Amino acid sequence: MDVFEANIKKIYAYSFFMGLHFVGGVLVPFFTQWGQISFMQIMILQSWFMFCTFLFEIPTGTIADYIGRKHSLILGGIINVSAVLVYTSIPNFFIFMIGESLWALAQALISGANEALIYDTLKELKEENRSKIIFGRLQSANIIGLMISAPIGSFVAFYFGVRIPVLIMSVPFFIAFILAFTFKEPEIKEDKEERKRSYFHILKIGLKQFINNRILITLAIDMIVIGTVSFMMVWLYQPFLMAYKVDIAFFGIFHAIFLIIQVIIMNNFERLEKFFRSKKGYIFASSIITGIGFLLTGLIIFLPIAIIGMILAIGFGMTRKPLLINYMNKHIQSSERAINLSTVNMFQTFVCVIIYPFTGLLAEWSLNITCIILGMIAIVFAFISRVEENHLID
Repeated sequence: MDVFEANIKKIYAYSFFMGLHFVGGVLVPFFTQWGQISFMQIMILQSWFMFCTFLFEIPTGTIADYIGRKHSLILGGIINVSAVLVYTSIPNFFIFMIGESLWALAQALISGANEALIYDTLKELKEENRSKIIFGRLQSANIIGLMISAPIGSFVAFYFGVRIPVLIMSVPFFIAFILAFTFKEPEIKEDKEERKRSYFHILKIGLKQFINNRILITLAIDMIVIGTVSFMMVWLYQPFLMAYKVDIAFFGIFHAIFLIIQVIIMNNFERLEKFFRSKKGYIFASSIITGIGFLLTGLIIFLPIAIIGMILAIGFGMTRKPLLINYMNKHIQSSERAINLSTVNMFQTFVCVIIYPFTGLLAEWSLNITCIILGMIAIVFAFISRVEENHLID
C-alpha cells in the first residue's frame, strides 16, 4: 500500500480513538452527580473551554503550519491524556477548569491540523476530488468511536459510577498519541521557502488571506451559526432525558442513535444534494431541518416526538461541518490551510464563549423555551445565509 494511502487510513484510526468518549452519554450526570455542580456551572465550564480554545486556536494552527501537522497531532494526543487524569482527580469546579484548559489545548492542536494533513495527503496522491467523501469518512470514524463508547460508558456509569467512564478514556487517547508517530507528512512543494518564515509572519499572512477571502468568510459564517446552534442540543438532550425520567443506563443508547444518524447522513452527502436538487439546496434544507428539530423538542411534551426532534437537530446540524470544510478547502492555499481552518474554528469557539452562559441560564429557567429560541435562530438564518451555488466547488 502507498505510504500516503496508508496515511489516510491511519488518520481515520486516529480520529476513531479520539472519538472513544465513554463519558459522552452521561456527561451531564458526571458533572451534576460526581462533580456536584449546576447546569449553569457546566455551561460556564464549556464557555471557559471555548475561551481557551479561542486563545489557543490561531497559535496552534500556526504551529501546525510551522512544525508540521504530524507533530501537532502528537502533542494533541498526549495532552488529551493529561486532561483526563486532571479531570478525574478531584470533584472541584476549579480543577475542572484546569482540565478544560488542557482539553482545549489538545483540541486546538488537533483541529485544522488533521483536516490539513489529510487534504495535503490527497493532493500528494492527486485525488483532491475525493475530499468530500474522505472528510465525511474522517468525521464518521470519530463518530463511530463516540457511537461505540457511549453505550459502554453509560452502563459502566450505572454499575461503577460516573467518574470511571471519564478515567478509561485515557487508554484510547494514549493509543492515538502513539499512532500519530507513524503519520507521513506530505511535502508541500510550494512551501519550501515559506517554512523558513517566522511564526508571526505565518500568522499574519494566514489571517490576511482569510479576511480577504469573501467566499471563505461566507461559508465559515454558515458553518459557525448552524453548527453552534445544533451543538447546543448535545448539552440539552441529557437534561431532557433526565426530565422525562429516563434511566441513566440508557443515555448512551440514545447518544449512539443520534450518532448513527450522523454517520448515515455524512456518507450520503451526494445523494442528499441530488435529492434537494443542488448543493445550495441541501445547505438551506439542513438549516431548516435543524431548526424544526429544536422546535419539535421544545414545543411538544412527548418523549418520542422529542427524540425525533433531537435526531433532526443533531443529525442534520452537526454533520454540516465536514461538508462545508470540504468546500472551504477549494478556496484555501496549501501553505496556509491549517491556519485558515484554525481561524474558522477560532471564530466558532468565540461565538460559543458568548452563547454557552446564556444557554445555561435560559435552560435552568426553561429547557423548552431554550429549544424554541434556538430553533427559530436556525430557521431565520437559513433565509439570510449568503452561500451561493458557485461557492460549493467539488
